[in-house]
This record gives sequence, C-alpha cells and structure tokens, in this order.
Amino acid sequence: MSDIEAEVRHNAGFLIWRLSMGWRAAMDRVLEPLGLTQAQYAVLAPLYGMSRSGARPSQRELADLTGLDAVYISKLVRALERAGFVERSASTVDTRAVELTLTDQGLATVREAMPRVVRLRDELSKPLGGIDGERTRQLAEMLVQLLDSPELRR
Repeated sequence: MSDIEAEVRHNAGFLIWRLSMGWRAAMDRVLEPLGLTQAQYAVLAPLYGMSRSGARPSQRELADLTGLDAVYISKLVRALERAGFVERSASTVDTRAVELTLTDQGLATVREAMPRVVRLRDELSKPLGGIDGERTRQLAEMLVQLLDSPELRR
C-alpha cells in the first residue's frame, strides 16, 4: 500500500464523506420506486413521526429537528407538495409560519418506505451488529458528538 493509499484509508473525514455518499445513493435506489429521494425521505419520515400525535409542525420545527437548513427544507417541501405527498398551509398561531401535513398519498408512501429503509439500515450496519447492535449505538453516539462540534454548526 502506498503512502497516499494509507493516508486515504486513515482520513476519517474523507471516509465519513464517502460513507455518506454511498449511504445516500443506496437510500435513493431503495426509495426511487416510491418516487422519493433520500433527502425527501429525510423530511417525510420526521414529519410522519411528529404528526402521529396530531401535530402540524412548521417548516422551521422540521428544520430544527432534522438539523437541515431551513431553505433546503423549504425546497424539499415544495417538491413533496408538487408530488402530492405534503400540504402546506398558513399557521393559525404564527402568520409567518407554514404548517405541514402529510396527504393520504404521503402517509401511504412513508409507511411503505419505512420498512425498506429499516432493512437497508440493518444491512448497511451489519458489520457493526445491525441496527440494534452495541457497536452501531456507539458509532451513533460518536457521530452525534462530531455533529455537535461548533465548527459544523456555523
């Protein structure tokens, strides 16, 4: 192994980026038959979770929960609305806010997508013991610590 190959294999940032890109591509392949991308699923799934109790979260609340940029959330929500998965409406509490609701089609699609995503997550995390594995939990904790870095929150 060359020095450059060794450096690449030990560059955690580069490896996290490659893993992220590969994970996203795998998610896109699993979700494509449902008319979704990984990014859209990253909005639909939390929206589903938040709305199960009857909540109608705002785009801002969804951005805060997911850690995604509010402008990116808005772009994704508009695409999901055009596809018939989400409805946007003015908030009754804050006239500046937009509340989100899953349509019947969105609800059916997210319910069909979730087991596919769980199976993929389990398959991709098998080297760590699967989605319920101790090493997977430890990795998730480490990733949360890395994501909490002030340098990443700018």
